[in-house]
Parts: sequence; structure tokens; C-alpha cells
Amino acid sequence: MPEAQADAGAAGKARVLIVEDDYLAASDAEFSLRQAGYEVVGIARSADDAIRLASAERPRVIVMDIRLSGQRDGIEAAIELFRATGIRCIFATAHDDAWMRLRARPANPLGWLPKPYTSRDLIETVRSAVETLRQR
Repeated sequence: MPEAQADAGAAGKARVLIVEDDYLAASDAEFSLRQAGYEVVGIARSADDAIRLASAERPRVIVMDIRLSGQRDGIEAAIELFRATGIRCIFATAHDDAWMRLRARPANPLGWLPKPYTSRDLIETVRSAVETLRQR
């Protein structure tokens, strides 16, 4: 896959955590990001798993689904992580409306990735987020 190989240098091995409770979506995202040269530090399926993994692994960026298994959602996890660690996320969700964006504002998200998305959309959104962080 020549395009993925070309992306590897741009990714600079940035560390990414995927938070997604759908196994196939998480696996596809992991494959796409690894092919693009990103280091996927793990996949979390709940807000609690996301907080635990992110605190231990300290990814550069989190790709965060909003609707997750368990009692807490991705917005709650993202806000807690941002306040505790400064780690920011990209929300990957089918629930992209004004209310969700307002709720997510305290997490200082790096972007929104509407579902369903393509691997190209995922890679471009993560690349843009990593670039934004590098410029700071």
C-alpha cells in the first residue's frame, strides 16, 4: 500500500489510543493507523478502560467514540483525561450535533470525525491533530 508507506514519515510514530467499543471498527482503525506509521498504544472499549490506558500509556492523541460500553460515555472520559493529563482527543462519532459539541467543549477536542468514516478520513484527521499539537 504505497499511500500508507508515504504517510509513515509524516506520522513520526505519534502514539495514538483508540477508544471504540465496536470490535470491527476498532480493528479497522488500528490497522489503518499502523499502516500510516502511527504507534497504536491500545484499544479501550469503555470510558474507564480509556482513562486507565491513557494514564498509563500517555498517547499523543486519542481517537474517542462517544457512545461506549458501560455507564460513562466518551465525552466524560475525554474531559476527565484532558483535565488530569492534558491529553486531547478527536471525537469519532455518529452523534455529531450541537449538543454533543457543547458537552465536549471542556475536553478541548482536536477535531470531529463523523461516522461512518474512511481510513483516509481517519488518517487525515489524526495527521491534522498531531500537526496542531506539534505547532504548540
